[in-house]
Amino acid sequence: MKRTQAKAKLWLVNERDEPIMGEGRAALLKAIKDEGSLNKACKKVKISYKHAWLLLKDIEENLREPVIIKKRGGKFQGTFLTEKAINLLEEYNTYQNILAQTVYDKTFWEVIGVKISARNQMKGKITDIEKEGLIAKVKIAVEPSTITAIITKEAAEALGLKKDDKVVAVVKATEVMIGKE
Repeated sequence: MKRTQAKAKLWLVNERDEPIMGEGRAALLKAIKDEGSLNKACKKVKISYKHAWLLLKDIEENLREPVIIKKRGGKFQGTFLTEKAINLLEEYNTYQNILAQTVYDKTFWEVIGVKISARNQMKGKITDIEKEGLIAKVKIAVEPSTITAIITKEAAEALGLKKDDKVVAVVKATEVMIGKE
């Protein structure tokens, strides 16, 4: 029997639920950012120049703001992203990382697919969160002691974890996952 797996596509949408950016548009914006040229970006992502312009126009219409700046002539000519486009690309990448950590993490699917035993779950209260670089150390008071979960900073922010939150620490082998109550 062939094994199945979960797949997901991420789209950022505006308040009217119109698509702003998905994987292809994000790749185009990243290529523009990297190359400083729409022509080179098109070659990199393997789409036509016209198609790229249509995608950019659609993003701008749904966003109601420009996403690129064209500079002609001189030493600093090229196509560049606006600050809004750079922030949009970072937001997309953040959500994409969270999605990847969730959907493609086999541990996640084991947890939601199988009822876990009570001995693997510990209810507690967050006593401290230290965010350093890409990680967050979450200290959880579980009577009679404290445990520390090391998770990504993005995961801590996505869960909205803060001091005094009641959480459930799920222990699997050497991992500690966190679920907010």
